[in-house]
Amino acid sequence: MSKLSLLLSLLIGSTISFAPTKQSYRTSSSLRAFGDEIGAQPPLGYFDPLGLLDGADADRFNRLRYVEIKHGRVCMLAVLGHIVTTGGVRLPGDIDYHGTSFSSIPSGLAALSKVPAAGLLQIFLFVGFLELGVMKDITGDGEFVGDFRNDFIDFGWDTFTPEEKERKRAIELNNGRAAQMGILGLMVHEMLPSHDPYVINGLLGSPVDFNAGY
Repeated sequence: MSKLSLLLSLLIGSTISFAPTKQSYRTSSSLRAFGDEIGAQPPLGYFDPLGLLDGADADRFNRLRYVEIKHGRVCMLAVLGHIVTTGGVRLPGDIDYHGTSFSSIPSGLAALSKVPAAGLLQIFLFVGFLELGVMKDITGDGEFVGDFRNDFIDFGWDTFTPEEKERKRAIELNNGRAAQMGILGLMVHEMLPSHDPYVINGLLGSPVDFNAGY
């Protein structure tokens, strides 16, 4: 698939996902069942244009919420990593035994062609380890879907009021949703002829010299 075809697919997919439909604000059983869940908040409220929750039970909702939270967390890390590496921050030393320095690896999608195959394999295996052995409710004591504290880390969560907990969970959901669109936008713009994922910075008078010298 060419870069242009991939770009068009991404744009069409994102458009369909967020396109309003006649059933966007349905008064169905799914709205009555899940319309008050965390994340169904202004300005969109309950928003399920593809009908993924039509006829769904609590297990189905929890599964989709788990996936949404996980993808949001991954994308928040991706956006942060993109910004940090674009700012010139790199690990010291080399990435392999052949003298390929971390500082020689560009940012964004361009890095995939520069990281050695063994390095990509290590990343894949490490992510798999986190997925299967760490980032899940191991103890079974999770307070909500996506609670991976496992009696190990807390950051004062148990001292918060129920209202504070609900607010913080809603903030995480919103930040994760924004990050999913953010990293998609960065990747799409990086594939455009300008290869400038920070095109908005340029429009605002603060251009970013993305991957200059790579």
